[in-house]
Amino acid sequence: MGTTPAPTVLVVDDDERFRKRLALAFESRGWESTSVESGEAAIQSASRESPEYAVVDLRMPGMGGLAVLKELKAIDPTTNVVVLTGYGSIATAVEAVRMGATDYLTKPAELDEILRAFRKQAKEDQAPPTVVPSLARTEWEHINRVLTDCGGNISQAARLLGLHRRTLQRKLAKYPVLR
Repeated sequence: MGTTPAPTVLVVDDDERFRKRLALAFESRGWESTSVESGEAAIQSASRESPEYAVVDLRMPGMGGLAVLKELKAIDPTTNVVVLTGYGSIATAVEAVRMGATDYLTKPAELDEILRAFRKQAKEDQAPPTVVPSLARTEWEHINRVLTDCGGNISQAARLLGLHRRTLQRKLAKYPVLR
């Protein structure tokens, strides 16, 4: 008797730390993962060997997540794609799902959330509605959004948030861990 091949996933994110941690988390669950840092690299990788699943960051330099989604679906319409973003907006979520995304999750998404989204598409799991994020996670997302808008300038972000610079640095160090 042959064994079932491991599911394949393509992780596309310009944040190296997050991308590597997510790829390792998939591998620890028995998945075969490929991770790339750009939309262009994702299309090249998918053209060589189309993945069953893909996790794509919405905002990346160069080719953005929605363009990557469109190209991945053109290469293989059966690829299940979850779009991740730190900048959740209803309009973008609707557009991503309209274009064929399996789901749309806010970063930093945990592996279990992503797997639930994939299973939901496959109708293997009737998961309860998404849990409301904790206040700490919402605060972390807001801080990172402001920091990105400030071009990574911690002093400027601290002023806009009404925080002391060191307090902001401590809050940023509390990076959520993937399970």
